Amino acid sequence: MALQDRDPEAAAVTGRREALRLAGLSAASDPGMDRFARLVARLLRVPVAFVSMVEEDRQVLPGMIGLSEPWAGRRVLPLSHALCRYVVPSGEPLIVSDVRADDRLRISPAIADLGVVAYAGVPLTDVDGVVLGSLCAIDHEPRTWDGDELTDLEDLAAACSAELCLRILSVQRRSAQKVLETARSAAERARSEAVRLEREAQTGLDHAELLLRASEELAQTSGLEDVRRRLRDLFAGVGKPAYVGLLVAYKDELRRIPDPDDPRSLEREVLTLAADAAFPSAQAMRDGRTVFVPDREALVAGYGPEAVRFFDRMGFTTVMCLPLWGSRSLLGVLAIGWAKRHEVTITERATLTAASGYIAQAVERAQYLDERISVARQLQEAMLTDLPLANSIEISALYQPAADDHMIGGDWYDAYHLPPASPGADSALMITVGDITGHDMHAATVMGQIRSMLRQATLDHPPYSPASALAALDAACAVLPIEAGGTLVHARLDPAAPGTPWSLTWSNAGHPPPLLRTPDGRVTPLDEHDILLHQGLQTVHRTEHQRELPPGATLLIYTDGLIERRGRDIDAAITQLAGLLARHGSRPMPELLRRISTRMTETPPGDDVVLLALRIP
Repeated sequence: MALQDRDPEAAAVTGRREALRLAGLSAASDPGMDRFARLVARLLRVPVAFVSMVEEDRQVLPGMIGLSEPWAGRRVLPLSHALCRYVVPSGEPLIVSDVRADDRLRISPAIADLGVVAYAGVPLTDVDGVVLGSLCAIDHEPRTWDGDELTDLEDLAAACSAELCLRILSVQRRSAQKVLETARSAAERARSEAVRLEREAQTGLDHAELLLRASEELAQTSGLEDVRRRLRDLFAGVGKPAYVGLLVAYKDELRRIPDPDDPRSLEREVLTLAADAAFPSAQAMRDGRTVFVPDREALVAGYGPEAVRFFDRMGFTTVMCLPLWGSRSLLGVLAIGWAKRHEVTITERATLTAASGYIAQAVERAQYLDERISVARQLQEAMLTDLPLANSIEISALYQPAADDHMIGGDWYDAYHLPPASPGADSALMITVGDITGHDMHAATVMGQIRSMLRQATLDHPPYSPASALAALDAACAVLPIEAGGTLVHARLDPAAPGTPWSLTWSNAGHPPPLLRTPDGRVTPLDEHDILLHQGLQTVHRTEHQRELPPGATLLIYTDGLIERRGRDIDAAITQLAGLLARHGSRPMPELLRRISTRMTETPPGDDVVLLALRIP
């Protein structure tokens, strides 16, 4: 016989312990559970309410309001004080008008220590029906609990049980079908226990699905626009709102995040609201609480004419604005609008409030990511060199960032004059195009380090050999703790003596081949190259090569974002690029680079692209 069969109580204790672990509940404040405790205290008009969970040797209160110290700070009660321990084994509500007159409870130390006189506790269960604890209402005076109060308490307990079930399901990460079926089962039990609050069975399922989808989908968002995009369909089943909007707090105003996929949306007519604006969303920001406007009459009576005009244009009748609280401050407001008058039930309000918590977490994470991406993008662009003025050579560059802001790359170019060989002589020009591996802040910072180190290595090794500079860079990367990996072309252009052509000397560290167009329109790939740049490689012998550049010659160096694309052969792409350079190589340099970028890159571009071109006049 299995151990569970021999000792049912031990099995129940083990099941409760595991369920509480999965739900993340302990002797610490839980915002969701505190919210249920506040709802109980408000609806039943009691001084004390808590969400109680029974462990082997104690009772913990993850949700609580009104309890005195030292119990409020500890959120732990000994089992001797726990009336909840009578609810757990029976699985039935415990309703007592006066604990002092009850034969079982009159000796409980909770009477003297906690001031418990009237008590009402309803079981809280997990997805398997195991009783984990109770949702409790406590009064310091004798009290006869009426039917409506007990029905409200049972409905809130059903909603609280559903929240516990969804947390457990999210952590367990079962297969999608099993999660949905279990959520249906939990929602069905919640609906059957909250008939007065739910008009039909499907509504409860929609609430469960909303919280489940919010916890899963919003956990994967990557920016504020992505959060706004996902909100568009998230609330489709709950109350069927006509609009779900996101407004983010910034200093003393709210900034609306419009639907990025609908540039003609009417919501763009009011993108910014001052904190003192006569709008429901601004009031929710000021007061830090949910604002509900049931109909147009209430809107006209309580808010300004601009709000009325905007809501009329949007087609709203009922509006609900929920504050989005982050870990430290108010992040913004979630605005929900219905075209027809909509009655928000207690269960729906609790569900929307719980969903706003997931949305607030997504907004906080998105703001953090957006800030990091903005800083990285600014860092990368700040390190792209202003091209030097060269009287005897044309030079032009183009940097095109990836459409996805998160694809911050290590693509870069550099160009600078070398010290002249003698006073009054033309100086040689060093040029570099490189691509550091990665698409994040780290790649951008490593790119800046490599760029500076390569400049130093070049200037420290006259007569400024590209291969010597790359060898010095390899040696430095092998010693210093720099995770440098990537490709680059480093080249020197020596000015022509009277009657002689310019000279190109280059060294290639695994980079796509530069293309050289001669005045007759022929394009030659400069294929000679060495191994790529990587700090884990042993000593690398760097080679360099030379070509003469006749007047009218054009040199094009680029990064792999121009030629690499899923499903396209790289050699074929280089051939296509050579054809474009052959046909348009005589055009003005900026126009040439724009034409190449337009023809060769994806729309929108999937990776950063750098183009650097030089022409001998």
